[in-house]
Amino acid sequence: MIAEDSTVVDAVATQREHIAKAISAAEQTFRAGGRLFYVGAGTSGRLGVLDASECPPTFGTPPEMVQGIIAGGPAALTSAQEGAEDNLDQARIDLAARGVRAGDMVVGIAASGTTPYVRVALEHARSVGARTAIVACSPPPPETLHQADIAIVAITGPEVVTGSTRLKAGTATKLILNMITTGAMIRLGKTFGNLMIDLRATNVKLVDRSERMVAEVSSVTREQARELIERAGGSVKLAIVMHALGVDKDEAQRKLDEGGGVVRRVIGGDPPPVE
Repeated sequence: MIAEDSTVVDAVATQREHIAKAISAAEQTFRAGGRLFYVGAGTSGRLGVLDASECPPTFGTPPEMVQGIIAGGPAALTSAQEGAEDNLDQARIDLAARGVRAGDMVVGIAASGTTPYVRVALEHARSVGARTAIVACSPPPPETLHQADIAIVAITGPEVVTGSTRLKAGTATKLILNMITTGAMIRLGKTFGNLMIDLRATNVKLVDRSERMVAEVSSVTREQARELIERAGGSVKLAIVMHALGVDKDEAQRKLDEGGGVVRRVIGGDPPPVE
């Protein structure tokens, strides 16, 4: 299994230009106020829901900004819903229920490339004017490719257990989805160097991390960092800008808005080195 898994990164690397296009499309979608939807069935759907659910705590995004839709609904996350991927009407219903519209982006995930639920979801997305993309690990049929503005097809080959796409195909899919959202969030200014400066400090560990980031970037003590974060309303990003420019919270927010949310454009200089 390790020998087979070692081939996955190379398969994904062949799609780097297509992944870059998806990152750009996602960034454009977000900056215009649109949302990103992952749509899939089975393992593919679960991976989409997973990636979407990790964006709020990692990047401080609202839950509606990146959403995962899985054939069979929430029950399919923990229990296989056989046949759900063949329910074509449900694909349209599920996207309509989320209000998918022009300005959004829908990424269909289908390891086999042939999942009917995903194909119809892409058809619906296109019909309402949304951007579309397909992530697959086998060549999709022409009727599916025709619905996708961007096609990311990382050919991972036969699985150790034939047909078990939770293996190599699942690993490749996870890598690709990680890159789409992480790349787009970096371009939105959700990071500074390798630091997650827009995380939500929702537990003791993340409060500690927030203070360490501000102390490191701003070259202040932990106590000073804590006070800066408090004055910034809990925002690490605002705290960094406030200290660097010597301004209050409102002015720091205005400067960030002018810089498209990217700290480096606002305060200049290089981010701290990777630890």
